[in-house]
Amino acid sequence: MRLLRPTLQLVRANLGAYLVMNAVMYGVALVGMGVGLAFPHLTAANEATLNADGTTDLVMSLLSNVWLFAATIFAVNVGTVALPMILLPSLVVPFLGIALAGYKAYGLGIALAPVNDVLMTTLIPHSLTILIEFQAYVLVMFAAYLLGRAWLRPQSVGADTRRRGYLRGLRQVGWISLPALALFVVGAVYEAFELIYIVPPMLVG
Repeated sequence: MRLLRPTLQLVRANLGAYLVMNAVMYGVALVGMGVGLAFPHLTAANEATLNADGTTDLVMSLLSNVWLFAATIFAVNVGTVALPMILLPSLVVPFLGIALAGYKAYGLGIALAPVNDVLMTTLIPHSLTILIEFQAYVLVMFAAYLLGRAWLRPQSVGADTRRRGYLRGLRQVGWISLPALALFVVGAVYEAFELIYIVPPMLVG
């Protein structure tokens, strides 16, 4: 709990911003789902892209090893979204990662739209995966917000220059990153177990 205390304090002190990050991630994803339901060909096109670029084959090859599958999911979530799309851009341009995360959420919403019986059934257990992993993204977005605010308004973190504000913002990013990483781990493990052990029997039944 000691490791979580700084994060909880930051969330309480900036509750409005934290709730906005949640609204962006979950809300935009729901909009994407609605668009996917209204235009099923968009979801089908996304599936075709995954088949064409080898993503589907990669997933199928990992289904025999739950821990390797979980490690791959973690690497993809952190290495292709959290870091390069949300956090790293925000180190250069304040708040840029938040906008990019919203764009990603929209695309994920379209991909997850339950346009057929298979996707609808899969979405039942997968909803928990969405809840956990999206919350991890929310925390990374929140960290990007704190960094941008400290950078542009250094007085908000008790700094007298933007350089010092930036450095203190990085410290806040570090604290927020700890629970975010924990959620990414939990989400990856659950998603791997879900897709290997929970979803197949549901589809057969």
